[in-house]
Amino acid sequence: MSKKAVILLSGGLDSATVLAGARAEGYDCYCLSFSYGQKQIAEIGYAEQLAVRFKATEHRVAVIDIGAFGGSALTDELIDVPNAKDVDNEIPVTYVPARNTVFLAYALGWAEVLGSRDIFVGVNAVDYSGYPDCRPEFIDAFEQMANLATRAGIEGQKMTIHAPLIQLSKGDIIKKGLELGVDYAQTVSCYRLSDSGEACGDCDSCVLRKTGFLDAGIADPTRYL
Repeated sequence: MSKKAVILLSGGLDSATVLAGARAEGYDCYCLSFSYGQKQIAEIGYAEQLAVRFKATEHRVAVIDIGAFGGSALTDELIDVPNAKDVDNEIPVTYVPARNTVFLAYALGWAEVLGSRDIFVGVNAVDYSGYPDCRPEFIDAFEQMANLATRAGIEGQKMTIHAPLIQLSKGDIIKKGLELGVDYAQTVSCYRLSDSGEACGDCDSCVLRKTGFLDAGIADPTRYL
């Protein structure tokens, strides 16, 4: 019997590491990416490459429109992505309301159809931007809900939400990924990627990525402007 898992795959550093780890654990990986109204859609191409690289059983891109509501610098044309130095201690404008809740709900539906009891997500609560849906409390609550809201859960086939990076620093994630064979040059983190594929180097996500490579003592393969 194969072990099936649904992997939320954004094309970024964290989700690439999660996919590589799930493959190493022997899972047949069904990768799920989203076109959700984000300004930066290049990440989907990176996700497709990662799914091929790690021999995913299947990769799907779900088209939804969280961006219809605006309210985030990642989806709303009227809100600029700030530089990291301009982000205060509050939840930043790059937070997309309910995004991880919606993504996990889609993953949950696909997992039930597949007969999978495992969902992997690359959220991180150590080196992150203060997003409320990246915390252990959120993952625990969603898992509890998943087992109340599904036929599988009611029939005693426990659904598990795996968040293997949630307590790791960005540097530790990078070290782990390199051990698993991740080529981080084939991932994207920037919120303001140029048309030619160069990262801005100044947004919150870029600064977290840069710091991670510095902390890991690894040369950063990212192409920056």
